[in-house]
Amino acid sequence: MKALSAGVRAVVWLAILAAIAFALYAFTRSRPQDVPWTPLDLSQPVGVFTRAKIGDLAGDFAGCRALLDAAGVRYTALPPRDGGGQCGYDDAVRMRGGGSRTIAIAPDVGVSCRVATAMALWEWQVVQPAAQKHFGEPVATIQNFGSYNCRRMYGRDTGAFSEHATANALDIAGFVLRDGRRVSVVGGWTAGQGRDDAAKAAFLREVRDGACGVFSTVLSPDYNAAHRDHFHFDQAKRGFGGACR
Repeated sequence: MKALSAGVRAVVWLAILAAIAFALYAFTRSRPQDVPWTPLDLSQPVGVFTRAKIGDLAGDFAGCRALLDAAGVRYTALPPRDGGGQCGYDDAVRMRGGGSRTIAIAPDVGVSCRVATAMALWEWQVVQPAAQKHFGEPVATIQNFGSYNCRRMYGRDTGAFSEHATANALDIAGFVLRDGRRVSVVGGWTAGQGRDDAAKAAFLREVRDGACGVFSTVLSPDYNAAHRDHFHFDQAKRGFGGACR
């Protein structure tokens, strides 16, 4: 009798384990972006592990470019740049129009491949949906303050070097809609009295929050006065966690 009971328990446990395995398999197939061991796929929505998977591309320039190629993102790989000391890059690309990305970057800048990967996802999954939601118009151009700059953080004479020193950061100043309207960080972050003012403020917060799923560092006017007029995005190594402020 005891042997029978033990056998029944074993069958029950096997059934439970099989059910768990099947559930994991189904979840992995339906939401690969939320599973840590699946490869990054830019055609998938942003998931729990998307940001970490982009971070894992550090040192894998060929793999990063393969992802952009598979997603139809057009770019030009830039030659390595030795800026001396802790400055320079060997994994930068300049994104080009005409592919799966439809938003122009102005002025045209070179960024690390990881930043380019995140920018593509941010455009598809965050920026354009938010623009349609708040304005009924897509974004035509993202305006920026630049990427590569051989300097320490905040331009200090001492301390850690900025991610800008390796083109691993991009500062976003504003957005131009297809109908010509401009939504600047400095002008739109604080809502005025009009309906359009409120839409701009809501849009900026939505795209800021959405960037936190693909960039390891997101700094906005809520962080400090130095960022009152732009969003700072970078792909600093932070492990699973990120900085979203």
